[in-house]
Amino acid sequence: MLPGPSTSGVEPSWKRISLSLERPYKDDHGESLPILFDITPEGERIYEPKETSSARLKDHLHRIFVERGLDFFELTNAQVADKEPKGTANLENGPLERKEYSLQPMNTEELYAMRMEILPQLFVALGEMSHAKELLNSLLTSSSGAQSPSQTSAHLSATLVKKPPPIISVEAFNAQLTVGGKDEALRKASFLFKSEADVMERSRAMGERYWVDALRIRRANWGLIPAPLPLGSATGKGADRTSKDFLISYGLEGSSPIFKRKAIASIAHHDASNEVIYPHRQHTRLRISVLSTSQPGTPRQVRSATLMDENTLDGSLRIAQQEIVEQEIFTLLSREAGNLPTASARVSERLIAIDVAQSAELRFELVETAIGSQDIADTTCDLIYHGLHILLLRRHAYAKLERVGATGVIRNLNSPSSPPPILQPIIDFLQYTAFCERLENEISKSVRALTAMGVSAVFVFRPVGETGPELLELLCERGREPTSGEALIRINSRHTVRLTFTAPSSLTAHLSQTTIILSSIPQLSQMLMDEIERSLLQCICDLGREKYGGTWFIDMNRCVARWEGCILSVTRIAFFHRLTQGLQKLPHLARR
Repeated sequence: MLPGPSTSGVEPSWKRISLSLERPYKDDHGESLPILFDITPEGERIYEPKETSSARLKDHLHRIFVERGLDFFELTNAQVADKEPKGTANLENGPLERKEYSLQPMNTEELYAMRMEILPQLFVALGEMSHAKELLNSLLTSSSGAQSPSQTSAHLSATLVKKPPPIISVEAFNAQLTVGGKDEALRKASFLFKSEADVMERSRAMGERYWVDALRIRRANWGLIPAPLPLGSATGKGADRTSKDFLISYGLEGSSPIFKRKAIASIAHHDASNEVIYPHRQHTRLRISVLSTSQPGTPRQVRSATLMDENTLDGSLRIAQQEIVEQEIFTLLSREAGNLPTASARVSERLIAIDVAQSAELRFELVETAIGSQDIADTTCDLIYHGLHILLLRRHAYAKLERVGATGVIRNLNSPSSPPPILQPIIDFLQYTAFCERLENEISKSVRALTAMGVSAVFVFRPVGETGPELLELLCERGREPTSGEALIRINSRHTVRLTFTAPSSLTAHLSQTTIILSSIPQLSQMLMDEIERSLLQCICDLGREKYGGTWFIDMNRCVARWEGCILSVTRIAFFHRLTQGLQKLPHLARR
């Protein structure tokens, strides 16, 4: 493996090498190098003369007086106007009369215009003279070295022609052009090498980061699959169809093919801002809500999965996996919502609303990730959320067994023909929860009424009779008995009423005389009233035996007593207020 990038921020030594590509201005002794103007044919070098600022100013002042006169600074506009010619040509004398011009001094503008007109011509003349001089030098040099023509011979003869030596000034000028061109070429080459070195350094760092991320993903046990061949690759017979890259599969193993194709990601090659690229990610989360329809002001119970840190590689993959799993759960819920036997449902593209009980509504929504992160957690919704994941895994296990059985490897004759449901156990759980709440409220009212009358009553309510492992087995295994519970009512420490109930809404009363299956809450209320009446009559019998003696017994829901010629019959205990309202009950005794 190549060495890792330096974390200290210090550049390599080869990057700190600086090449001086400008022409030197000082020699090795620190003295300024003169600027070469020209080289004479004799080899004499002409340098730029050193001129001080005072000498330059003196030369400029001298040129002003020479070119513009000694009285240049004494002229005024009035003096210039007085020196202008007073007379003009008289046009009346005839058209053939010549104009008369008078000599007058030039002002600054006229002098400047004349200079601008003459200077280009002077420069042209200077160039022509220079070319003529160089031409003469070349002719003189070539004529001196030329050989005298040989005499005419009858035989063939060879003549040696030599290239004329170059002009020294032209050679020096060409040398300066060559050096300048080399400096520019070196400068461009240096910039090119530096830019390419930076590109290679970035490519090396990105390649190293790519494989480091790949090792981290493999160490975290994420699935890696071969990447498809690039577009245009040869796929014919004899072509190399070996994959050169890999993809990350973060979906569940037992998911359907459509969700497996969506749960695909790749490591970024060139984008430094994103470590992993998700081509099919929708950024939606599953939100579970339980609403109370009987009380509009009741707050909603909402639950959506807690988001993890998306800045890390493993956290980003886990969030994407949660999103694709929740989308699969929502798809299965929408399929089952239209065929519910015990509840009505409304299904849309991103919302499933189910009336699970008389005053409860269950909602499944697909919301944006930013919206789902602000929800309030609730224990009921938490249980539903994690229960859906367990039911999804149970469905995947069933699909796996079906695939294995189809190949003939394992044949399970007792396997069910239909896949296990996901939504129905959740609805049964909510209906059972609402049923237990109503049952507990009804029995609690009776117990409170007895306590208000002065009759001791003990109420024990256990809605779930199974342990934690047994509940997990109910969710994971199919065909197990549903959740069950029991309630015990002990009146006056003597009479006991035992109730057992099973999900979603089965209720059985175990009395001393018989066992009754109750189908409604009013039937439960009537049974409780009868048992409480019987318990109160038994209390009356016990008190009568203790105080008066004689014979006391209960016959057909009435208390009959005989002692010393007296007969007492308690024929009815009238409840002036309904027992279900939780108010006091007053018994009326009738003597005979």
